Amino acid sequence: MTAPSSTTALAFENVWVEYGDAVILERVSLEVQAGAFVSVVGPSGVGKSTLLRLVLGQEAPTRGRILLDGQPLRAEPGPDRGVVFQRYSVFPHMTVLKNVMFGLECSGRRANARAEAEAMLRRVGLGHSLAAYPSALSGGMQQRLAIAQALIARPRILLLDEPFGALDPGVRVDMHELITELWLEHGLTILMVTHDIREAFKLGTRVLAIDKRRHDPHAPHRYGSTTVYDFPLDKPGAVSPDAAADMVSRMAKRAG
Repeated sequence: MTAPSSTTALAFENVWVEYGDAVILERVSLEVQAGAFVSVVGPSGVGKSTLLRLVLGQEAPTRGRILLDGQPLRAEPGPDRGVVFQRYSVFPHMTVLKNVMFGLECSGRRANARAEAEAMLRRVGLGHSLAAYPSALSGGMQQRLAIAQALIARPRILLLDEPFGALDPGVRVDMHELITELWLEHGLTILMVTHDIREAFKLGTRVLAIDKRRHDPHAPHRYGSTTVYDFPLDKPGAVSPDAAADMVSRMAKRAG
């Protein structure tokens, strides 16, 4: 595993997300180093996917700000940020090759679109399926296609929202190997949401746990979630067995 650089790629500065009286996230302040693979875990409904949507630009903070390379993040999606969802986000009416070429053509990179798309598809193991349609692909193959779609635009940051949750165990292991190889090859900064604690610790250079520090049983939406644990796995001895066990226990109780 390669250690992240000392350069901050992404910074959250006292970020809040509120929908009317409901507070989803509160007081989120953290820095993500360039080249880091950050796993984000937490019980369902605490705002993990909201965190990714903020980085993607689909939502803007109610308060606070997010910086990308030291500059305020635009509140709109851009080619510098790619995303892969649990549901296979591919175009069913396009062939595998056209799915990947589409992103290049939209960004004006038409000249070598076919050659670039074919090279990316070979890299993710779909070089033999260029003319196939998504409906003819297995779940694992469709997720490989979604990853190729996300990476063809050469993003700085790759966002993964439960990307392997719907896959069979054996396929998940293969996808773990693939995403790790691509992370290193492309020098990506990755934020991955997962409910799988083992997956989080296996893939990440850092594990963030999101949950509510404060609870009001009479007004459950009064308080939002924030980072309650932050484990830097790239530093030897940074995570004590007791701390990791405590986190796993707490998360299991909350999930139940």
